[in-house]
Amino acid sequence: GKQVAHTSLNQTKCIENGRFYRNPDRSEDILWTKNECAKYYLCVEGEVFEFKCSEGRLFDVNRQLCDKYQNVHNCDVTKEIVLPQPLLEHAMCANETHLGCADGRCLPAEYFCDGSFDCDDLSDEAWCDVTNDPNSAEPCDPNMCLLPDCFCTNTGKEIPGNLVPNQTPQMITLTFNGAVNHENWDIYNKHLFTSDRKNPNGCPIKATFFVSHPYTNYRHVQKLWNDGHEIAVHSITHRGPEEWWARNATVEDWFDEMVGQANIINRFGKVWMEDFRGLRVPYLSVGWNRQFVMMQEFGFVYDATIVAPPSDPPYWPYTHDYKMPHECTEKYQYCPTRSYAGLWQMVINPLLDGKNNSYATPEHCDFTLTGDDIYGILLNNFKRHYLKNRAPFGIHLSGTWLRNSHYLAALKRFIIELLRLPDVYFVTYKEVIEWMKRPTPVLQLKKFQPWQCKDRRFRENEIACSKPRTCKLPSKVLEHDKYMITCVDCPKSYPWIRNEFGFD
Repeated sequence: GKQVAHTSLNQTKCIENGRFYRNPDRSEDILWTKNECAKYYLCVEGEVFEFKCSEGRLFDVNRQLCDKYQNVHNCDVTKEIVLPQPLLEHAMCANETHLGCADGRCLPAEYFCDGSFDCDDLSDEAWCDVTNDPNSAEPCDPNMCLLPDCFCTNTGKEIPGNLVPNQTPQMITLTFNGAVNHENWDIYNKHLFTSDRKNPNGCPIKATFFVSHPYTNYRHVQKLWNDGHEIAVHSITHRGPEEWWARNATVEDWFDEMVGQANIINRFGKVWMEDFRGLRVPYLSVGWNRQFVMMQEFGFVYDATIVAPPSDPPYWPYTHDYKMPHECTEKYQYCPTRSYAGLWQMVINPLLDGKNNSYATPEHCDFTLTGDDIYGILLNNFKRHYLKNRAPFGIHLSGTWLRNSHYLAALKRFIIELLRLPDVYFVTYKEVIEWMKRPTPVLQLKKFQPWQCKDRRFRENEIACSKPRTCKLPSKVLEHDKYMITCVDCPKSYPWIRNEFGFD
């Protein structure tokens, strides 16, 4: 959708860099207009070409592409910013605890790659991947990293507690991302989690729900929590573009999105604050060290966003005390480089389809697959876990994928098939971590306390109501009324970022 037009040189200056840029002489009062923000230029051998994004799109100069209005936030930026590489130890700083910016200025080493800009030329945050972070985590030291607080192994594939595979339960983690509402409620309630589906210890099978805010029915979330499923956080806005989470979100943004969503679910779905242990980032866009700084400060226990490379045998979860046991290669995954003591990574092992393709989740699979194909893929990947090192097998889904009746039938068939096995348990991430902290052989699991189905004591107002309120709420930010369903009183306005309780 690009139209090319020649313009004579006197109209727009040539900025020599072979990259797209905006007209540097545009006046300030039109910077943010849709018309101006959709225009961009390219200079080739002194000649300037003008382009314009197609209708409904603006030009994002940092990403060098046209995108939807709501994803472009830099109409005021003229050309992309390319940050210089810091000198670090090549700067010959007088103080040996200091490192050099690109311009030679020396600053304390811990200022580099900490997520905030300290060098005048911004170079301290410019080159911060695993190989370049001067403060990166050390490789695993199994003699120092001891359960229950720390877990790492040299390959990332060894079983905790040195158990042998056939003493190790095969844990299966069903996880669901996104809104919980009428579109997926019957799938959860009537198809997947029926009262007859029980683990070998006689307790109902459980899943982990990563809930985002728009379109969520908080009465349904409350009911899932009452029924013993784990409720976790998937952000308030689920905003785009994908790489915003990885590249641009500040530590404050992470707090607003993730802790904010915990506040919303706690307020409108009654889930106890201490029950929020983990989060998954939208689009699986891991947010580098900034995300993990927020998690540690708030007290989150685990992240469930990082995708490991395909591997046989697969990876076990680990803590971020030491360097990650695998590369971080997925698109938009900027993995943490520092050490975050005691923070667990519920790593995603991709599914293999037998044709040399791998997929982070079934949704990324080829959409021409039939229900039988999906069943086959689930079963073959299950075997790669069950017959090898019994690393937890994750199936990560969204409501939209489950609305395909063939896929839903395949998943049900898979669950029913596996519940025949005496050592397979469908558990939440919280329960995986409890087991890993105290690895317990299969034969003793009937007595393993954290996996028992003891009735939790809920106060009257914590039990999901049968007749929830449908609130029609104004929203300043979203510019039109939004609906929200909850068992508690309706707020004044639609809860949103920095207004979680809908007060203003």
